[in-house]
Amino acid sequence: MRITRLAMIAAIAVFSIGADKPHPDWTTHVTVTDKGSHILGDPEADVRLTEFISYTCSHCADFHKQSEAPLKIGYVHSGKVSVEIRHMLRDPIDLTVAMLTNCGDPKRFFLNHSMFLHRQDSWLKALNTASEVQKHRWVSGTRVARMQAIANDFGFYRIMEQRGYDRPTVNRCLADEAMAKRLTAQTQAASNAGVEGTPSFMLDGILLTGTHDWQSLNLQLQARM
Repeated sequence: MRITRLAMIAAIAVFSIGADKPHPDWTTHVTVTDKGSHILGDPEADVRLTEFISYTCSHCADFHKQSEAPLKIGYVHSGKVSVEIRHMLRDPIDLTVAMLTNCGDPKRFFLNHSMFLHRQDSWLKALNTASEVQKHRWVSGTRVARMQAIANDFGFYRIMEQRGYDRPTVNRCLADEAMAKRLTAQTQAASNAGVEGTPSFMLDGILLTGTHDWQSLNLQLQARM
């Protein structure tokens, strides 16, 4: 009996040595780069995906809705792929949303990012329904005053409140000059890298020409697995 028990223990030990070690769920791991962009997943992943997005871009919203689940489950979760979001600002509304997605704890960025893209159809309607007086407020006065007007007219204060941000917190983020400069610098860097529209993508630092949708990007990711 003793020999049998020792044999069983030895077998378990051998099995344990050969078994794969459990890996973390990389979809909960967020890193901030020195340029202020956010990376979801293992920052040392073999494949590094960079997304250039604009929050007022309808194609960006479509891409996000189609790609979010398969990208996280199929690529990011295991640590095979990391996803970095870089901003390419097109207008004051875009800047305002980017300031809000970057507001507060960096770990909350991707949830804020996802929320604004999923709800784009709803909040972007204000672009067509706003009065001329409202539109004038978006482009006149100080930068902070303009962004507060946009946040009010597009319902961003209400949206952020649902995410646990009160109005004073939102206003502090909108007044963050350092953040505004970082986001503007990301846009300039994207332009310098040859990005001409959104969404656009890099894989391992190489800009993908003619790839602007999930289907095309997914094929290129599969080729690298």
